[in-house]
Amino acid sequence: MTSDRGFSLIETVFALGLLLIVSLGLLPLGIIATTTTENQGHLMARTTEYAQDKIEQLLSLSYGDTTSDTRVFPSTELGGSGLTIGGSADPESPVELYVDYLDVNGTLVPSVGTEAPEGWFYKRAWEVSAAATNLKEVTVTTTVRSAVGNVGRVPRTTVKALKTYPF
Repeated sequence: MTSDRGFSLIETVFALGLLLIVSLGLLPLGIIATTTTENQGHLMARTTEYAQDKIEQLLSLSYGDTTSDTRVFPSTELGGSGLTIGGSADPESPVELYVDYLDVNGTLVPSVGTEAPEGWFYKRAWEVSAAATNLKEVTVTTTVRSAVGNVGRVPRTTVKALKTYPF
């Protein structure tokens, strides 16, 4: 009499084949989850952090400052726009003196005008507008050069704050 205990080699190969097919079917889900986490988690958090850093740098200036250069850190007293009304918070159409660039680690990359320098990864563009008498609105938008995997929307953050006179 033969024993019916255990699995035959054919049954084992068939079960492993089914497991392989199911695993391959789930692989795209893992890739999508990883790129979404990187783009909407890590990169979005960085754009928010860098926009907030720029807002804080601009708000530390006096209300009437029209010459401080905030495209460098620490700010210098001359060569910039300070809190002069102007600029554009749209990274696609930045205005000279109202845009700066950061590398992948968040370090400022020297630039001239609105031309993107070599090695940039994050772009910050800002605008200063008159919100009311003795009140300025500062808007900073930070974006990345490209999303991971070039899938989905490029992470972008806009932060606004108000600056009042005499502070």
